Amino acid sequence: MINIKKILITGENSYIGVSTKNWLMNKQNKEQQYKLNEVCIKGNNWRDMNFSDYDAVFHVAGIAHSETGVSTEENKARYYQVNTDLTIEVAKKAKHDGVSQFVFMSSMIVFGNSAPFGIRKRITKDTVPSPDNFYGDSKWQAELGLTTLKSDNFKIAIIRPPMVYGKGSKGNYPRLAKLAKILPLFPDVDNERSMLHIDNLCEFIRLVIENGDGGVFFPQNEKYVKTSELVVEIAAVHGKKVRLTRAFAPLLKILAKRGRGRLLNKVFGSLSYDMALSEYKDDYRVRNFKESIELTEELK
Repeated sequence: MINIKKILITGENSYIGVSTKNWLMNKQNKEQQYKLNEVCIKGNNWRDMNFSDYDAVFHVAGIAHSETGVSTEENKARYYQVNTDLTIEVAKKAKHDGVSQFVFMSSMIVFGNSAPFGIRKRITKDTVPSPDNFYGDSKWQAELGLTTLKSDNFKIAIIRPPMVYGKGSKGNYPRLAKLAKILPLFPDVDNERSMLHIDNLCEFIRLVIENGDGGVFFPQNEKYVKTSELVVEIAAVHGKKVRLTRAFAPLLKILAKRGRGRLLNKVFGSLSYDMALSEYKDDYRVRNFKESIELTEELK
């Protein structure tokens, strides 16, 4: 018997949404089929749609953290309008129309930014969300609103991924990749980051939807990443060699104290999940670290 899962993805052309759609289509077989549709929730046309034909709504629509540098009151209000209010509105409609599962793409950012340079920050089951900016808070407020909607017939799955990377991703990874290809030396700083390759995330999403799960989830790669080791690995897959040095440590500490801390924290700060948080009943880690870099750098 063929099992068909009907999934509505809210938010067109998002990196995670498009990647998940492609992943699901490629995972179809004689026993499992996926029927996927995307809807843009800008404007009000989505309100007139009938969601009742879908088993799950995967909500990836939102404003990304890249714009948080513009901190006008108008910009802040837009984050809460889109990331919080609109998320809850879509979930309410999904519940009203009889959808059984709502999957929300939240973020590790609900726990705040990376720890200050030289300090470790590991999130455990006892860590309480404490956003540092309105992007993180808009996601956290959405989570709080969604939890009031869950029921036995309406599962809410909240996914809080760490930094997601892969071919075509944005953010810190492509910046580091550029440096890895040109720098002969790189600072050897002891930090610890949780990261998640896009294929591992997509497989996790597939399994959560397949199992009809509700709850809060913390997927990550099977191992922590050290920034210097990431740079070395990226360089290596391009046939280049980067030598690590601790000679820059005193200078980095001085820069961190003189107002460069935000930039240094992004590159060398620590932010990780306790591995116990990321355990799941099914194996979703389909790419190991080396393979994920090769795929991201188009070498596999």
